[in-house]
Amino acid sequence: MLAAIGAESVEEFYADIPDSIRLHRPLDLPAPLRSEAELVRHMDDLLSRNIPARLSFLGAGCYRHHIPAVVEEVANRSEFLTAYAGEPYEDHGRFQALWEYQSLMGELLEMDVVNVPTYDGFQAAGTALRMAGRATGRRRLLLVGPIDPDKVSKIVDFVRPDHDVEVLDGTEDGWQTADLVVGADVAAVYIEAPNFHGVLDPALPSLAERAHAVGALLVVGCNPISLGAVAPPAAYGADIVCGDIQPLGIRMSFGGGNAGFIATRDEERLVREFPSRLFGVIPTVVEGEYGFGDVFYDRTSFALREEGKEWVGTAAALNGIMAGVYLALMGPQGMREIGETILALTRYAQERLSEVPGVEAPNRDKVSFADFVLRFTGERTAAEINTLLLEQGIQGGLALSDTDALYCVTEIHTREDVDRLAATLQEIVK
Repeated sequence: MLAAIGAESVEEFYADIPDSIRLHRPLDLPAPLRSEAELVRHMDDLLSRNIPARLSFLGAGCYRHHIPAVVEEVANRSEFLTAYAGEPYEDHGRFQALWEYQSLMGELLEMDVVNVPTYDGFQAAGTALRMAGRATGRRRLLLVGPIDPDKVSKIVDFVRPDHDVEVLDGTEDGWQTADLVVGADVAAVYIEAPNFHGVLDPALPSLAERAHAVGALLVVGCNPISLGAVAPPAAYGADIVCGDIQPLGIRMSFGGGNAGFIATRDEERLVREFPSRLFGVIPTVVEGEYGFGDVFYDRTSFALREEGKEWVGTAAALNGIMAGVYLALMGPQGMREIGETILALTRYAQERLSEVPGVEAPNRDKVSFADFVLRFTGERTAAEINTLLLEQGIQGGLALSDTDALYCVTEIHTREDVDRLAATLQEIVK
């Protein structure tokens, strides 16, 4: 293989890695485990180190929701579960299952075209922005925050070859989305609804108008489980909508359980920029018979290889099937009820917790969904408070700074859970 590519040694492959960060020693690995029993014992020891909290208020992009039993029952069927990337050599309903998922997501998002899921919501955001850049032929991107710093890092790295990114994180005193000026060189404006702090920005419709006035696209990242009670981004002018389907019937798995969606209207200039697979209903060779198959396949890297618009790897198709089952079970009324429940509980949590001396909810005057910021004004930092909460069997929020933390509630929480958190905070906040 080295001779075929003209390389002298494997070392040549690592030439681009700076010497300062190279290991220069063998990996410090333990002795091999020579039996299955030894491996099981070792894994049990590792897993026993986990101390799960009995009550968790941690969200920040990966959420605990109730998972109906039938979701995993369907996903565990052998024709879905055992296929690499959802790619069996024969199709036993997989194409139809993914088409149903896309259709249900399209109805939820009020969009026409939805892709087969990507790795996660981070990749979906990066791909959506590159799609916007290809559609407009422009280079500059505006990211309007607050946005998860990890997501910003992924987006910047992913679009680096084609785009320059300007991040307006929304933390400056007095800064408002309504003040944003969109220049004529901007390919797309990216904003989230709700944003990383859980806030639904009322300036979103006007932002769409400002972007469109200069020929830019509006790309909106959203939490899909909110859309039973919150207007979908398409309703206020979004051109591309993206996000993560993890809240739709997919368990958290040590930060995993993710899959990204991208949605647009049925406009060729946008659809042709999807790098990922799309499934549709198509006629077969038998008159009057229909099947499910790829749409516009020759735009993908599967067909074009290195000439593709963007490389697409393993799809998170199984998670897409799970989300489809979840949406089918919930229906419009179920999605409305869960959205309204989370909105109401988020409001209650902000009001109740801000009654605790030394605790503030800086966004309590804004509409928030699931996530919300708490500010601790006493002597203890947010991280110290998290440590003390964990001793009481409560997982606190994500520490954003010494004073601020991002907490979360979903439909699995009750008012009594929030009251217990408030009572515990009252004891430990100083």
